[in-house]
Amino acid sequence: MKVLFICSSNICRSPYCEFVFRRMVAEDPVLSANVEWVKSAAVINRMKTIHPKAKLALLREGFSASEIDAHRPRYKRDDPVTFAEADVIIGMTRGHRFFTPRRFRNKVVMLSEAATGHYTPIPDPFLKKDIEGYYAVMDEIKRYLERYAERLRQEVLSADPKQHG
Repeated sequence: MKVLFICSSNICRSPYCEFVFRRMVAEDPVLSANVEWVKSAAVINRMKTIHPKAKLALLREGFSASEIDAHRPRYKRDDPVTFAEADVIIGMTRGHRFFTPRRFRNKVVMLSEAATGHYTPIPDPFLKKDIEGYYAVMDEIKRYLERYAERLRQEVLSADPKQHG
């Protein structure tokens, strides 16, 4: 499975998802055997670097400054192959589906829906004035990622009971 997280600019929410979910996959034998890659991209804005508050949130999660600084935001028009290869494209708000290239929209689901089956928009932490508000959004995202990882794990196990971990 190939998982692509999308957001507006690929500088806050989606790279946070990419880093955190990739680690969740690496730490789970069932997921690591079934998830080929985890990436992120922007569907609205082309940017050059990760947002400084996103870097702080990822440092708080234990990622190193060098691995965070190595992140280069992707943009839909610059990387159509990633969109084409993704098995699932996970957005933060329904607007992200609209900005996804039309031919890939059938693969788009919102993070809250992927995690719980119900839609709740993930606010843009870029709009939060203070770091506490920013962290609150990232903590919400992490909870959804944990639920999505568990849901995906259960789907894999029910499809192939021989897998265990």
